[in-house]
Amino acid sequence: MARRTLMQKFARWHIWLGWLIGVPLLLWTMSGLFMVSKPIDEVRGKHLRIEQPAGTMTVAFGPEGTAYTLREGRLIQQRGRAILLATLPDGSTARYNLANPGTGPLPPVDEAEARAVVAAGIVGGKQVVSARLFSADQSPADFRHKMAAWQVALADGTHVYVGRDNGQIEAVRTRWWRVFDFMWGLHIMDLQTREDTHHPILIFFAALALTGCLIGTALLFRRRRRPISRRSLP
Repeated sequence: MARRTLMQKFARWHIWLGWLIGVPLLLWTMSGLFMVSKPIDEVRGKHLRIEQPAGTMTVAFGPEGTAYTLREGRLIQQRGRAILLATLPDGSTARYNLANPGTGPLPPVDEAEARAVVAAGIVGGKQVVSARLFSADQSPADFRHKMAAWQVALADGTHVYVGRDNGQIEAVRTRWWRVFDFMWGLHIMDLQTREDTHHPILIFFAALALTGCLIGTALLFRRRRRPISRRSLP
């Protein structure tokens, strides 16, 4: 009898909890289904952009007046040096030291410079466990950028990625970031790229969840008959 009373309480609590969480669950699933029904690039209007032809320009700088042909350039400061970060006509990246431009582009970032970049730009960046260079076509799972970069692993499990050609910190991946990234892959049901929020499996299960929430919300309005007591029977 006590067990039956406890189960009845559980059932009553379940109904009241259903009223409390039914509305947000319905909103979550309905909004989620809407968001996955369209590709994100289409939502952002990427398909409306008209591609412009890439032009080049010839720039001369420095006391020697050395001329360079660039597609675009950006002035930055790296560890006390004025650097021209340039995109060349073939799409590659090069760095020029404005204090001595006549020497040509700076060499690609080596391990020592990658460690120095991390030590100067990241809290705890001096506690390096390892440093490894990845090519553009072998990007690690927690980086996923088509560019050559140094992976500098720190003692706390953080991975810092430094661009080989630009000497910039491109990404910081903590242990929590990697767990979050895995959970995001589970959430959108894409464990391979963890970027595709528009695919048939996700849309199907989102629609299924919305249907379940709608049915569950409708059942909250049903009227239950009170059980007939044995004492009321003749």
